[in-house]
This record gives sequence, C-alpha cells and structure tokens, in this order.
Amino acid sequence: MRTGSHTPAAAQASPAAIVAWASQASESSPGLPGSQGGPPDGASSPEIELQRLQRARDFALPLLRGRRFDTGEDALAHADGVAAILAAVGAAPAMQAAVYLVYAGDFLTDPQTVVSQAFGPSYASLVVHTRQLVQVQRSARDALADVTDPQVLRLQLERVRKMLLAFSRDLRVVLLRLASRLQTLRHYALTKEPCPRALARETQQVFAPLASRLGIWQIKWELEDLSFRFLQPDDYRRIARLLDEKRVEREESVEAARRRLTAHLSEHGVNAQVQGRPKHIYSIWKKMQGKGLDFSRVFDVRALRVIVEDVPGCYAALSRAHELWTAVAEEFDDYIARPKPNGYQSLHTVVRDESGQALEIQIRTREMHEHAESGVAAHWAYKEAGAKGYSGVSASGDFEERVALARRAVLQQLLAWERDFAGESAAQGEALGAAEGLFEDRI
Repeated sequence: MRTGSHTPAAAQASPAAIVAWASQASESSPGLPGSQGGPPDGASSPEIELQRLQRARDFALPLLRGRRFDTGEDALAHADGVAAILAAVGAAPAMQAAVYLVYAGDFLTDPQTVVSQAFGPSYASLVVHTRQLVQVQRSARDALADVTDPQVLRLQLERVRKMLLAFSRDLRVVLLRLASRLQTLRHYALTKEPCPRALARETQQVFAPLASRLGIWQIKWELEDLSFRFLQPDDYRRIARLLDEKRVEREESVEAARRRLTAHLSEHGVNAQVQGRPKHIYSIWKKMQGKGLDFSRVFDVRALRVIVEDVPGCYAALSRAHELWTAVAEEFDDYIARPKPNGYQSLHTVVRDESGQALEIQIRTREMHEHAESGVAAHWAYKEAGAKGYSGVSASGDFEERVALARRAVLQQLLAWERDFAGESAAQGEALGAAEGLFEDRI
C-alpha cells in the first residue's frame, strides 16, 4: 500500500479539474502529444523534449510529494531515480516523462481519462498497463512471502515471467518495470533496510534474465549484483573482500596492460579506444561455481575492452593482441560472426601476459558497444518512439531503418517466448524446465 503524510488536493479532484490544471501548465510549457497548448504531434527538438519532460514532472509533483511506497522509499525520489536510470541507458526525455505519469497515476481517481486528455492516449495506455502489471506482480509476490516449498516458488516465478511476457507487446512497460526494480534495489542498498527475499529472488530469476534477453547490460549487471547481495550476503561480501584486497595491484596491472595494448595497436595503424572493464561480483561468483575455479583463476577479474571503428578493425585488434600476448585457445568466442540470440556482438578472447596472468579482452565496434550497453530494445523504444505515436520524435535515416528491423526481431523473439509459455504441457515439470531454459542467462 502507498502511504503518505498528506493527500494533495489534485488527488481528490475530479478528472475534469485535473485536466484543467494540466492545461494551465501547458500554457507555459509545450505539451506532450495530445496535450492542449503543445506543439503538434511529431514536433521535436532538444529544447522541446526537455520542456515535455519538465511538464510531466511538474504534473506529477503535487501528486507524489510527501508520498511513500510500500518499500519506504519517497515516491518522488523513486520516480526521479527511474528517470535517471532510463537516461543512463540512452532514453529520450519523452520516455523519461512517461515515468512521472505512471507514478502520478497511482494517486489519480481516473488515471486513464486524466492522462489521455492531458498527455495523449498512448501515454494513458502506458500508465494503465504498467499499473496493472505492478498490481498483479505485487499480489503474486505477497503470496510468496512465507512460502518455502521449492516447487511452489518455481511455479510462482513462472507466473511472473508469463505476466511480463503478456505485457511485452508494449515494450515500454517492460523497460519501465526493469528500471523501477533497479531503483527499488538501490533504495534498499542505500538505506540498509532488509530487502524482502521474494523481491530479490524475483529480480534474480526473472528481471535480470529479461534485461539480458533484451540486451540492456547496464541494468542486467546491477540487478544481478544487488539481488545476489540480498540473497547470499556472505558470498557477496567474500568476493567483494577478495576484490578489494588486491584492488590496487589489479588496477595497476590492468592500467599497464591498457597502455601497452593501446601503444601496440597505434604502432600498427589500428585506431582504437582501450579501457578497463568493470568487475561484476555475481558474474565472478557464477564462474567460480560453474567451473569450480578459485578466485585467482577467474579470467574477467582482469579485463580490457577495445572499441574500434569497424568490423575489420575488430579482427585487426584481435590479431595484434594475440601477437602481443599468448592466447588461451579454448577461451575464444566470435560473437560477431555468430551473434547471441539477443543480438549481442563482440570478440571475446583470453590471453596470458609474461608473468602468466590471465587477461580477458572484449573487442567491438562503437555501434556494437552502444547496443551492448543499452540494448536494441532500448534503442527502438527511445529513438523511434515518435514513429509509434508517443514521443514526438521523428524517425528517419539509415539508423532508424536498422532500429526498425531490430525492433521487429525483438518483438518476434518475445512473441515466440509468449507462445512457448502459453502452451500448457500435461507434464508440468517438463514445461517448467523448458520455460526456465528460455529465460536462462546466456551471457
């Protein structure tokens, strides 16, 4: 239940009164598509986009101020955090604006009517669908609060997966839920309040794999690390401590390797940006468990990322890296020639330096890197939003054509998963196993 220290007057007003209030706000700020007083649909510029975002936040402010969610987090702080997460993965201001409308909808008597008249029917649809998904998921999670039977837990997690798939036709809903879940976990981590195990488990087994499937790595890694921290605090602290103990030595070693590879590539005419890669505690733990490795033998504890101009540059950089250090033959993957199901592309190799220490290297183009960080789903939802009638962003040029093709591929994949989940098997265990495989992390 949402609770608050006071109830804004707007929350008690009729839909007509709130629409009038929103219309007055639009006189000083351009509206979103469908709003009164705003620019025509399709009008867009950086300034207009930012004004739209500000207007949505202004609309939500009196509704969210002083409110707290059932997690204990301030409602406005949560909305600001979700918008910031989306911005960090490349969201346009129009997508960020949707965040404020969704949370404002929790405190409106008729959110669909109000948001539709003030901001347009597409935003209203997003608000309604997101709120429906949140309510169903919360009920399902509450039902699991005291459940310990593994089979019951498994069945319930499958239901949560199916819920997400049912709402995946509007991928904006899924992206908002991913960002919202990450913000909630950040809140628990910051405040040191105990995170409910059901919520952490749902994050680890449903939300993080979904972020992986959509290629939104920035959100995926953090969801994994935070849920791991709450579910297995002792293991989390042990790996964090091991990382910290050798942090200075490791950072000096990685920096020396970075400088050496940068110079070697430059000497041979390969224009590249070489950088150290962040270390993710959950991925390190998974490799230790899956391969029975000691911490010191996990390759990506020391890691570099190489970003080049084009695909030939990827293979040229790979050749020069293998020329400089000794390649570990069984640790090479070509995801450029054979992309992962979610579209991820990169060259992965492990080399050993003169002292025998392992160093993992990822090599990719700038475009591949942007895809890997934000995901193809994020690109089409944010950058081609206007073509679908909700952001005022016009789609044009080769990039938008590629995004449109990628969007169709993602939707086809999601719909295929939905069909698989919809087919109820007489053998429940077999069906559950197959469904789990669909969401299994393939990173």
